[in-house]
This record gives sequence, structure tokens and C-alpha cells, in this order.
Amino acid sequence: MHARIRRKFLGLLAAILMVPSWGWAQEGNDVLKMSTTTSTENSGLLAYLLPQFESETGIKVQVIAVGTGKALELAKNGDVDVTLVHARESEDKFVQEGYGVNRRDVMYNDFILVGPKGDPAGVRKAGKDVLKGLQRIVETKSKFISRGDNSGTDLMEQGYWKQLGAKPSGSAYVSAGLGMGEVLNMAAQMQAYTLTDRATYLAYRAKTGLAIVLEGDPKMFNPYGIIAVNPAKHKHAKYRAAMRLIDWMTSPAGQQKIKSFTIDGQQVFYPNAEPGK
Repeated sequence: MHARIRRKFLGLLAAILMVPSWGWAQEGNDVLKMSTTTSTENSGLLAYLLPQFESETGIKVQVIAVGTGKALELAKNGDVDVTLVHARESEDKFVQEGYGVNRRDVMYNDFILVGPKGDPAGVRKAGKDVLKGLQRIVETKSKFISRGDNSGTDLMEQGYWKQLGAKPSGSAYVSAGLGMGEVLNMAAQMQAYTLTDRATYLAYRAKTGLAIVLEGDPKMFNPYGIIAVNPAKHKHAKYRAAMRLIDWMTSPAGQQKIKSFTIDGQQVFYPNAEPGK
């Protein structure tokens, strides 16, 4: 009798001890899935940022780097817990439809036009006007490589062609359906032009030999936002862990870490989180 009571007591004690252990695992040694753009990974930014967050919180971040469209789709389907992207109109729609909550500004960089060093289309003659630069590419029938993957970069590029009212045709326009790093490699191989974020370009510059032919147009500003997947839509979403990442990336410490990331000594992402938001 006493042995049976003792066994029940030990079983109950073990069950009680498991509760705080489970809760700690959810808050600490957990895996948080984040969809993001290829630019944040190809540039090396996430490899620079995340180890510090993981060390401080015990939360491991699993990164899925795709175009912004695909990143938001993964979040919409509940396949990830948080998303870091750069297409404000799409981000706002994602939140308005109830798939994401607590969107916050994180940082910005800029887009640039790059191409062969000799600049056969004479894009540099357009100064800082991206539409005039693209017009020269169209008029000279120069080859242009497009992401073609519904990424933030692709959406920006398509917006430029729409504003211009023209785009390269036939074999002069290649829709690659690839990430930014791969498109830069293609542009180098084909001696073509492409639109890229500055960070990825700098990370691949030595490998591709491509040159910046146009930069500085305000229309090429490129802001990033981070959004938690709405747990009301997907009960399995790790909302608390997602918010810890969001809070960290927008905190003074996280913002300073973003600011200190450089490529060849050059700052490429500029923190712009608003305090208290």
C-alpha cells in the first residue's frame, strides 16, 4: 500500500517538475521560424545579428530566405512565426487582412542600378534619375536581368517600368526567377544591367565585377519592416518568441548592432525603429 502511494507521489512530482521545464523551453531553447528576403541573408546581415539574439535569449532562429512575396505567403500560411521584408504596400495589406500583428520599422537601405564597368547604355549620363537611366537601357536595347520572383526588388523594378511606360523587350529582358545574389552573377556573366539592393551588391562585388551606374534617386529608398504572425489566425505561431525578436531588433542594442554591420568598411543598413513602437 505504502509502495503504491509512493509511486503515485513520485509520478505526480515528476509531472509537476515537467511543467516549468516545458514553459522554459517555449520561452528559451526554442526554434523560431522567420521568413525574410534574400538581401538580409546574402548580405551577411543575419549571420551577424542573430548569434547575439540567440545567445541572449536561448531562442534559435531558423531563417527561410526568399523573395518578399514568398516570405509573406509563408507567414500568411502559418509556416513561419515572424517575417522581415521590404515592400510596405504588401506589408500593410498583410496586416490589414489580419495575418500579421505589431509591424515595426527596422531599418532601410537603398536600391542601385549596376552593370558592366564600360556602361554601354550610358546609364551614368542620367545622373541620379532612375527612370532616365532605365530609359537609356530600353533605347539602346541593352540586356537587363530581372529578379522576376515577386520579391520586394522585383516589385520596385516593375513599378519603375510602369512609371516609365516602357521596358526592354525580347531577348534584351531576362526574367530570372532567382534571388539577388544569383541575378548579380547572371548579370556579370551576360554583361547586363540589373536593379539590386546595395548590401547584396557589395557582398558580391568582388565576385561579379559589376559597377554602380546609377544611385541616389529618392525613389530608390528601401525600408524594411518586421511583423509577427497573428496567433489568432495560427494558434501554433510562437508569438511570444516572435515578439522577443521584434523587440530586440528594434531596441537600442539591436539598432546599434544593425548600424555597426559593414561590408568592406561601408555601412549598408541604417536603423530607423521608432522608440516605443
